[in-house]
Amino acid sequence: MAVWDDVVGQDRVTEQLAAAACDADAIVAAESAARGAGAAAAPERSGASQMTHAWLFTGPPGAGRATAARAFAAALQCVSPDRAALASSTHGGGAPGCGFCDGCHTTLVGTHADVEIVRTDLLSIGVKETRELVRRASLSPAGGRWQVIVLEDADRLTEGAGNVLLKAVEEPAPRTVWLLCAPSIEDVLPTIRSRCRHLSLRTPPISAVAEILVRRDGIDPEAADRAARATQGHIDRARRLATDERARARRAAVLKLPLRVDDIGGCLKAAQELIDAAGEDAKQVAEEVDVKETEELRAALGAAAGTGGRLPRGTAGAMKELQDRQKRRSTRTQRDSLDLALVDLTGFYRDVLAVQMGASVPLANDEVGDSVRRIATASTPERTLRRIEAVIACREALERNVAPLLAVEAMTVALRAG
Repeated sequence: MAVWDDVVGQDRVTEQLAAAACDADAIVAAESAARGAGAAAAPERSGASQMTHAWLFTGPPGAGRATAARAFAAALQCVSPDRAALASSTHGGGAPGCGFCDGCHTTLVGTHADVEIVRTDLLSIGVKETRELVRRASLSPAGGRWQVIVLEDADRLTEGAGNVLLKAVEEPAPRTVWLLCAPSIEDVLPTIRSRCRHLSLRTPPISAVAEILVRRDGIDPEAADRAARATQGHIDRARRLATDERARARRAAVLKLPLRVDDIGGCLKAAQELIDAAGEDAKQVAEEVDVKETEELRAALGAAAGTGGRLPRGTAGAMKELQDRQKRRSTRTQRDSLDLALVDLTGFYRDVLAVQMGASVPLANDEVGDSVRRIATASTPERTLRRIEAVIACREALERNVAPLLAVEAMTVALRAG
């Protein structure tokens, strides 16, 4: 299975990346030949080459930005022994990215020595972390091919971190490739995006998402189609919805909210329940990860076994730094869970609007079709649009660090008013 098989519904993007990977392979081969012949300098890259040192992948959530970036990184590290023979016998054959060789496999599972995949579970990526990435990017690749840095959350770089990254993107090491991922081009500093080759991904078709859930995850076709339609083509959410009973229960609870905002009391209660559910998600992550991280750090610092063991003198700062990180991760987990609920709520009102306008499109939430039609009959398209705007305003308020309960309460009251 080629590395591109998991990049769903992005044929144009994969064609460009495959061409760039072929050119990158030719660059490596030419430079290796030049060194073998004792040339004084490696040949320069052709101006017509599709390969460049910095790429920016953008697209809506669920489009597969990070998947495309990792697939490209794997193709750059591909060392399939059959590739040269295929390329010499068939035009365009033997393209890098076989998916089976050591270079492809270790990149895709995250263990390749020359591929750094950076994702954050915090609200932002700071200067300290970015400086470490820049230092890593300046090193020569251990395997002789490419040093690849995949930054999956480039939109979370602070302004200071972006300025640190800019220098590395402006003057990259000869064999370093930066792969940045962000929801939109506006989420990246203009000075950085102007030095990157931009690839825009689209929301994949529902049928394509369902197909990959069946093929890769072994999900029942009917369940896969239902999950893909419910998430409107968001691959990761569709997989979670199809495999996690708790995720389905949470979503079902969110879809009942529009029927519970008939009075102010119902609005405030529904808002509190949304916040509580998001808090439960954060608590579960903390229970699964925080205790293990804390015990591992205590052991590394030489504390006595057990939670009651005393820390050695001078190590309290390291423990405090871990606690601060865990607190920030909890905040992001809660916000991500809440944002997911708001996306589901937007989808509900999208269905309401489709019914009101007589649109011949399938409902994303057909399991609550009766509720959709009930709201549609009792309202107007204008009121539905105002409700969608209220949900969007709530998401924007959360991004500006408005207190979550206050933002959600304002939204539920607006939903009642229409």
